[in-house]
Amino acid sequence: MVDLHAPASRVPAQPLPGPSEGELFKKILGRAWHGLHPDIRRRFDKNPSPGKALHYLGTLSELRCSRFGRLLGHLTQPLIQGALIPYSDSHFPVEIQVYAKPQDPAIYKQRIYRLHGRKPIQFTSFMRESERGEVLEYVGMGLGMKLVLSVENGSLHFQSDGYFWDVLGWRIPLPGLFTPGKTFLWHHNETPERFNIRIEIRHCLMGTTFTQVGVFEEVPEPKALP
Repeated sequence: MVDLHAPASRVPAQPLPGPSEGELFKKILGRAWHGLHPDIRRRFDKNPSPGKALHYLGTLSELRCSRFGRLLGHLTQPLIQGALIPYSDSHFPVEIQVYAKPQDPAIYKQRIYRLHGRKPIQFTSFMRESERGEVLEYVGMGLGMKLVLSVENGSLHFQSDGYFWDVLGWRIPLPGLFTPGKTFLWHHNETPERFNIRIEIRHCLMGTTFTQVGVFEEVPEPKALP
């Protein structure tokens, strides 16, 4: 017999899906989105929910900085620690976590670099769409860059189009001469679970200042690393 006075059982509310990079990139790229490798489209279509991040583990085969890059990395560490790593190394593990926050349209990405013989270096940035329909990535202390996306041979390419300092909602452009340089990022597919990344930062006078090359795979949960 059903007790009509018994309190109704409540179904736990499920967290709403957070934003995905794919939703933003699809909007920005338009028809070019369909030129991406299907594995890349599926990868970026995954939405991290608040409290349930996406995890990737990988290995950087190359981490390199020039003398100018090393100086710049040390000078900027108090402001944007981890954004410009002032060391060179190779074949070390990296963890990436992509996550969302409740009521926040930004997409957050945390990276932990485990260089040989050094304490882990953690760097968190977030990406969002501007009011003008631009892709902006913030690296800390209001500093960020505008990104231009393109598709080449099925791979996703990013190129910075100016750095800025966001102060009280005002985007103040920074002269290119006083930045690390123009950023180039390539996302290439290898298998449905594996992709490789190459990042280069090239200064107009000092040449290539920073380089990162690595291979990553999505994992259901982060594995403990020594």
